[in-house]
Amino acid sequence: MSKFANKDLRLGKERLYKVITAPIVTEKSTKGSELNKVTLSVSLDATKPEIKKAVEDIFKVQVTAVNTLRVKGKTKRFRGKLGQRSDRKKAIVTLAEGSSIDIASGL
Repeated sequence: MSKFANKDLRLGKERLYKVITAPIVTEKSTKGSELNKVTLSVSLDATKPEIKKAVEDIFKVQVTAVNTLRVKGKTKRFRGKLGQRSDRKKAIVTLAEGSSIDIASGL
């Protein structure tokens, strides 16, 4: 039983589409898809219940778990001056058995 199961979370259509920013397609995320896991880039202020609700409503799948991590922006040099990349947040969403999301097809 999920610790978020007892909360009735209401999100508007706008917020649903603002929570999930983009899919992350890397070698590591592709290996996760074999284990029913999808890696998504989400907004910095998104919470785990919001991410779960957004994925379930947009893609019409059952979500069993959501793991999140914040990636701090790297300090990089550009034309000799220091700059900083933006911080971002990733969500690794575990789908129920038999559920899948085809990232390549789009919405």
